[in-house]
Amino acid sequence: MSHALLDLLNDVMTSPWVYLALFALAAVDGFFPAVPSETAVITAGVFAATGRPNLALVILVSALGAFAGDHISYLIGRSSVGRLRRGRQAGAAFAWASKALAERGGMVLVIARYIPGGRTAVTLTMGAVRHPLRSFSLFDGLAAGSWAVYSALIGYFGGMAFENDPVKGLLLGFGVAMAIAATTEVVRHLRRRRSVPVGEDGSREALAEAGASREG
Repeated sequence: MSHALLDLLNDVMTSPWVYLALFALAAVDGFFPAVPSETAVITAGVFAATGRPNLALVILVSALGAFAGDHISYLIGRSSVGRLRRGRQAGAAFAWASKALAERGGMVLVIARYIPGGRTAVTLTMGAVRHPLRSFSLFDGLAAGSWAVYSALIGYFGGMAFENDPVKGLLLGFGVAMAIAATTEVVRHLRRRRSVPVGEDGSREALAEAGASREG
């Protein structure tokens, strides 16, 4: 990374506007997941190891942004219930989500937060099945808060490990996040193969695909 780019990144991360940017990125990521909100929060965590930005504020605004974005996605799902029900893949996704919600309730939302592509698909479907807003908000608060703490602390400890070299801190933070995501996917795949009956596995895959198509 060039010194000019590093200086620019440092200027951005030490600006008071960084908190508004983190909130906006986390919110938009709720219904348009092409936005790299987790990358931004990890990066802010790395620089927070130097004292700026403030780690607690990074966590707070990121959690609030994620909470707001998830509720927008939930409302989109409520207004798009007809489209989510139509089609073989969308119908299978809707059926799986309904069953998962019946079995696990709002904890599905917390779990989906750590599954690549799962967040938006689940929030959309929870809106479509008219999951109670109060319950959704409760579990989404847990999901958004834990995600913000997790992402910011990964970056923060990376920054602490390489206090004088933020580039290495960023690489460490991103590496840890990718390793955790990969491990989660492997464990999920193994558990699914062991416990999911024939046909339901396709419903899970359809859920992700339906969420991705809606997000696009």
